[in-house]
Amino acid sequence: MKNYDIKDPSLVDEGKLRIEWAGKEMPVIKLIKQRFAKEKPLQGIRVSACLHITTETANLAMALKEGGADLVFCASNPLSTQDNVAAALVDYGIPVNAIKGEDNKTYYKHIITALEHKPQLTMDDGADLVSTLHKEHTELIHNMIGGTEETTTGVIRLRNMAKEGKLGYPLIAVNDAQTKHFFDNRYGTGQSTVDGVTRATNILWAGRKVVVCGYGWCGRGIAMRAQGLGAHVIVTEVDPIRALEAAMDGYAVMPLLEACQIGSVFITTTGNMNVIDKGHFLKMKDGAILANSGHFNVEINIPALESLAKSKRRIRPYVDEYSLDDGRRIYLLGEGRLINLAAAEGHPASVMDMSFANQALCMEYLARMKGKLKPDVYSVPEEIDKEIGRLKLASMNITIDSLTEEQQNYLQSWEAGT
Repeated sequence: MKNYDIKDPSLVDEGKLRIEWAGKEMPVIKLIKQRFAKEKPLQGIRVSACLHITTETANLAMALKEGGADLVFCASNPLSTQDNVAAALVDYGIPVNAIKGEDNKTYYKHIITALEHKPQLTMDDGADLVSTLHKEHTELIHNMIGGTEETTTGVIRLRNMAKEGKLGYPLIAVNDAQTKHFFDNRYGTGQSTVDGVTRATNILWAGRKVVVCGYGWCGRGIAMRAQGLGAHVIVTEVDPIRALEAAMDGYAVMPLLEACQIGSVFITTTGNMNVIDKGHFLKMKDGAILANSGHFNVEINIPALESLAKSKRRIRPYVDEYSLDDGRRIYLLGEGRLINLAAAEGHPASVMDMSFANQALCMEYLARMKGKLKPDVYSVPEEIDKEIGRLKLASMNITIDSLTEEQQNYLQSWEAGT
């Protein structure tokens, strides 16, 4: 019986080569995969994963399968699927329900298919799988061991569910691990966002005024990479501490209503809705380029932009031109979805190595802790975080110092003074 839905099974060989190439850059996942193959910590456990279907995700999937997991995958974004990777995973015996460019109805149909697997563990990127389970399939909750969430957006949703007493099983906020947000969010998002905008538009960054909306870890990375290419970076924020940090990092900081009059490229990375709104469109210069690097396509108010436009045309792949009544043109990239995955390949494999190592080890941890954790949002255990950092350093042939016994005793005491 067919248990998958992909675009084209004939892409399998291309997908396998791309997965192999990414795997060369993922030594930590490789080590975990080797150990999982021997120990089988997930033997017979049903896992449903709603993640971006990419080459890096494929290497995670194969590590989990080696650990004994019974897996089903669906996409966490309609434009992020790499169809050749989906074909390869199906050939490897891992059912995938994901097609790049699928409509909203198909997207949620695929999520329901993943839930029909009756998972005991979930892996989520944006919390659509978990929220759908809690809204439409509450009968599955009693069987749940736990789950993981990889994004800032998803963690916000889960914490809101927990606060309202609506969360039915324990979830680990993989996004908050130091080996995730310090590296994946900053270096991964920074590079891949700039890559996505460049592939979509072929713009020159040098000398261009780039407005970064939000100065969390993703915004920091984007600002850093854009500045490195010679752009004049403007940061907009609602948090005074982050705004102060951006100013001390050397960026201009101002309200978006001011920035929109001088910026030429706008990148949202806040996790909130309508960050760029109708009032901003009315003040933007002709030729303004808009891209989103947040998880959902709500950060740019697309309905408001469409209400202002007298015409719309696709001028390049992933570039839609909106012509306004006064003759100005505004360009929206990737339909307002994650630009790094809509128009490019997402994060480099070497940084996803750490993020997905967190996913794999947290799956193992949850299986081991079955029945011992109450429904809530938990941090990644510190020992997992540090172990991933240690393994990554070792893969880079970097060694570090360790504390002497005397130093350890000093740090654990209080008596010694000046």
